Amino acid sequence: MESHRSGHIAGHTRRYRINRLVYFEETTDITAAIAREKQLKGWRRSKKVQLIESSNPTWEDLADLVFKAPTTAIKP
Repeated sequence: MESHRSGHIAGHTRRYRINRLVYFEETTDITAAIAREKQLKGWRRSKKVQLIESSNPTWEDLADLVFKAPTTAIKP
């Protein structure tokens, strides 16, 4: 994740300087995920902005919430 943010990995995130995750959806169905991604890609930017702002009005970076390693308590 950090290598994408810092631009050390070539590709889409570095080329377009994408460094925040402001919206995501979870699913266990890969077919549904691909269909949803295609649907969103077909939307106008204004509709995408409305979707983001409906769940994240301040455009907070959600990457730490999504990619944070689970912590486990160690019992003696």
